[in-house]
Amino acid sequence: MEQLNDDAFGRALDKVLQRYDIINLEGGGAIKYKILVVEDDTVIQTELVNLLNGNGYHTDAVSDFTFIVQAVKNIQPHLILLDIKLPQESGYSICSQIRGFSNVPIIFVTSCNTDMDELNSILLGGDAFVTKPYNTAILLAKISSLLKRAYPAEQGERLVWQGAVLHLESSTIEYDGRQAELTKNELKILYYLFKHAGKICSRNDIVDYLWDNQLYVDDNALSVNITRIREKLSAIGLTDFIKTKYRQGYTL
Repeated sequence: MEQLNDDAFGRALDKVLQRYDIINLEGGGAIKYKILVVEDDTVIQTELVNLLNGNGYHTDAVSDFTFIVQAVKNIQPHLILLDIKLPQESGYSICSQIRGFSNVPIIFVTSCNTDMDELNSILLGGDAFVTKPYNTAILLAKISSLLKRAYPAEQGERLVWQGAVLHLESSTIEYDGRQAELTKNELKILYYLFKHAGKICSRNDIVDYLWDNQLYVDDNALSVNITRIREKLSAIGLTDFIKTKYRQGYTL
C-alpha cells in the first residue's frame, strides 16, 4: 500500500475528518463500526485489517469465499471493502446479490482500474471505487464519509485518544467495550484534556476554560472532579490515563 508522508496533506485530511464530526486525535477514523473485508490476497487482507483495527474499527475478514453473501447476512457490517477479482464469484456479482437485501455501503478496492470497471461498480450498486495501490489516508477518508452519510443518527461528535472515546452528545467515555457516564463538569474537563492530548494542561488553564463556559470551578473543586474522573476511568480499564505533572498540571 502506498504510504502518505506529506505533512501538509495529513493536516488537510484532519480537517476533512473533522467536517464529518469524527475527531480522532490519533489520526484515525470512527469507532466500533463493523467493516467486512472481502479480499483474497492474504497480504493485502492483513494490511487492511490492521489498518482498520488500528483506526478504531471492528473488522472481520472473509476466509471462505464460497459463502460471502451469507457472511454479510450473518455479520451485518456497517460497511464492506470488496475486491472485484475473487476466487468463486466476481465482486460485481457479490455486490449485486447484496443489493437484493441490504443498502450497506460498499467500497470496491481493486487492481481493476479502467473507466468501465468503475462504471460497472456504480451501476451494480457500489458506493465508492478505490484502485490499488491505494493511499491509506484517502481510503480512511472515504470510509468516514460513507459512514457519515449512511448512519447520520449515529454520528455524534466524539474525541479519540489511545483507544478511549469521549462521546460529547451522550456525556460518556468508552474504552474496550465498557462505558462510564460523566457529569457536566467531568465532561468539560475531559474535553479540554482530549483537545490538548499529549500536552500539559495547567490547573489554571482548566479552571479558566470552565469559567469561560460559565461554570465556576475553584482549585479544590477541580481536584475533586479529577479524582472522580480517575475513579470512573479506572472502572472501565483506563488506569493512569490522566497523569499529574508536579507543579505543572495534567496530561493524557
